[in-house]
Amino acid sequence: MSKKEINLMVEGGKATAGPPLGPALGPLGINAGQVVAKINEMTKSFAGIKVPVKVIVDTSTKEFEIEVGSPPVAELIKKAAGIEKGHGKAWREGNAGNITFDKVVEIAKSTIGKGLDGLKGRVKEVVGTAKSMGITIDGKEPKVVEKEIEQGKYDSFLAET
Repeated sequence: MSKKEINLMVEGGKATAGPPLGPALGPLGINAGQVVAKINEMTKSFAGIKVPVKVIVDTSTKEFEIEVGSPPVAELIKKAAGIEKGHGKAWREGNAGNITFDKVVEIAKSTIGKGLDGLKGRVKEVVGTAKSMGITIDGKEPKVVEKEIEQGKYDSFLAET
């Protein structure tokens, strides 16, 4: 039994049989239309967000399975801020967008099992990513929010249940 993995990033619900998926599936003798339909069905809840997808093809039986990963934190932040892309030059060009601290916590909770242990650590990662993208949090610079987290201002938000 021989398996081949194809890893790609697709916008939720909008995979196509074009590159990079179609050319990767063609030589394996797999119906790209069936794979695309399954990917789109499995990722439709991530509309507007790029998500990692792994297609595992059994080359001997021509059967396939699909695994959908968690969207990258930056993609979740962009969706929450309603922007197409961040810009790491916030200090020169003004901010790229704004999200609420509640949204930061929600994003951090959705990344459980990734990155730092504990909700507080994951929230700090989300804040750090927002900083690199030029995104403010409740209208504040992320470095201010980072200090407030360290000072315990948000501990009531961050109590894990």
